[in-house]
Amino acid sequence: MPQNSRWHRLPENQVVKFLFSAGLGFLVDIFAFYLFFHALFTKDSYQLFGYKVGNYNLSFSISFFMGVVVNFLVNRYLVFTESTLSPLRQFLRFLLVAIVGYFANLWLLNIYIRNLHLYPPVARPAAALSLFIASFFVHKFFSFNLSLRNQHHAAQPNHKPGN
Repeated sequence: MPQNSRWHRLPENQVVKFLFSAGLGFLVDIFAFYLFFHALFTKDSYQLFGYKVGNYNLSFSISFFMGVVVNFLVNRYLVFTESTLSPLRQFLRFLLVAIVGYFANLWLLNIYIRNLHLYPPVARPAAALSLFIASFFVHKFFSFNLSLRNQHHAAQPNHKPGN
């Protein structure tokens, strides 16, 4: 296979790297959710701060933010490396998007479980996958403040940051 083939350049593709990052965060999230749901939070519900919280909601809340941390770190150091925002600003933006994603996932999770009667460990990945595509664009343009123009210049072989 020639060195310039599309397959050879695939690992350098930002979307492919994002898929890897999201996949790694997703695996952490799903694995933790499964463990929490089946091994740690075995009662149907728990009292937290005066509120009754279902075991799948509690499991989801913790596992989701574990996946967010992994996802942010991989995005920061592998996917969107050309971002000039400070790491703190990137993380705060990433966290803001994650909080919106959290509520979107929670909403879908509840629909899948309560209305469609899906088993929670099946409903959790279904909810996450339902929101994946929007996540790439929101993180690219908001969390890491990258435009399509920057992506085009970064793809040029002689490109130096700032050109």
